[in-house]
Amino acid sequence: MQAPNLTPEALASLTAAYGTPLYLYHAPTVQRQYRRLHQAMRPLDSRLLYACKANSNLHILGLLRTEGAGLDTVSIQEVELGLRAGFAPADILFTPNSVGLDELTAAVDYGVRINIDNIAILEAFGSRYGQQVPVMLRINPHIVAGGHGNIQTGHIDSKFGISIFQLRHALRVVEAYGVPVYGLHMHTGSDILDTEVFLAAVEVLLEAAGQFPALEVLDLGSGFKVAYRDDDPTTDVEALGRRLADRMSTFQADYGRPIQVWFEPGKYLVSEAGYLLVRANVVKQTVSTVFVGVDSGLNHLLRPMLYDAYHPVWNLSNPGGQQRVYSVVGYICETDTLAADRKLPEVRTGDILALGNAGAYGYSMASNYNLRPRPAEVLWSGGDDFRLIRRRETLDDILATQLLPQPA
Repeated sequence: MQAPNLTPEALASLTAAYGTPLYLYHAPTVQRQYRRLHQAMRPLDSRLLYACKANSNLHILGLLRTEGAGLDTVSIQEVELGLRAGFAPADILFTPNSVGLDELTAAVDYGVRINIDNIAILEAFGSRYGQQVPVMLRINPHIVAGGHGNIQTGHIDSKFGISIFQLRHALRVVEAYGVPVYGLHMHTGSDILDTEVFLAAVEVLLEAAGQFPALEVLDLGSGFKVAYRDDDPTTDVEALGRRLADRMSTFQADYGRPIQVWFEPGKYLVSEAGYLLVRANVVKQTVSTVFVGVDSGLNHLLRPMLYDAYHPVWNLSNPGGQQRVYSVVGYICETDTLAADRKLPEVRTGDILALGNAGAYGYSMASNYNLRPRPAEVLWSGGDDFRLIRRRETLDDILATQLLPQPA
């Protein structure tokens, strides 16, 4: 992993203009990741749908739409955002969970693609629309592909998808209402380490596909792993693409019709492009630890506390300083550790630190806890080419939806 390639002059200009904390996204990295995955899956008839929950800034969506991506959405608000970003309704897939029929009805009205993940909603949807609206079905293969427990979505206790063991029930509902099913979907979770496990889940989906005579699409989700440490294993997407192409060729010959394969990358496309720049407010030594307290915290980057996620850290202000061991902590009134026991060049009050791999599930999971405003976001096209794509929040923004008490 490498620190952002910012000259001291560019760093000073950037932080002077936009302050800290600051989310910085490197556009060429997003493009590189999209093109690599697109190329890896070229042996297949494939399509990439960006999982916009990873980073929902309109400029990121626009960048990926220009590259040719479709959009994977999980809420009606994400659907509306995708339409505002210029995606055609046919290029947007809506895969909610635990929502009411009203949200699916709104999605039908928008003309986007519908993916249903439970039998109760399938029955209600079939009762309302019958043969009028084609759908996809999300299947839970009961296979765990890897990663932290909170990012596994294909296991037997997961809330996501129609259990593979409920397939016969789902088929009965489909037949009773004449629901046109044109695709099956799965998503086993993030940080896929073992492609054999992923391919085993694909086999479950292919076996289910044999029960549906008119499929056009198989959506295999995503979860391709990126590196957080220098020695981290990553998903070999090129090898996976070749193996999937071989398997799909055999399947399609047996099935008797061509099927397009979709993927829904999120973190894979944007994680490595993002940095959270923070300022050291205080260096505090205790009997056991030297803390660097920064002007951010779990309110801006929740992943370390939610997932035990590792994010690399660099001291951009003093890269040549003597190495010391620090724990980088936030300014939130909670246990708020962003990075524990890290070797960093000596940190001084006022130094700018960068936390890497912050392009996915950073700002999109941020909050106003402790009434802290969310950071600005800047798109970096390389060199000294920076563009503000979201201004920093203010207290007035945070209070804008409150009905303030009137003076007596």
